[in-house]
Amino acid sequence: MKELLRTNDITVIAFAKAILDGEGIDCFELDVNMSVLEGSIGILPRRIMVRDQDHFTATAILKEHEIDTGQ
Repeated sequence: MKELLRTNDITVIAFAKAILDGEGIDCFELDVNMSVLEGSIGILPRRIMVRDQDHFTATAILKEHEIDTGQ
């Protein structure tokens, strides 16, 4: 798995996951529990991971929707 997106903004995470789901790309959100443990004040970023073979396509799709993946 490769990291696709890392952000503190939960709305961006939700939007990106909805877009990827609509395109049929499986993704997995990491660091959710760590974010909850720190009180959900947004200090620790959450990450979206995708399969290696989906990474290029997923990055292009998010860029089309103006979501900065940092890559």
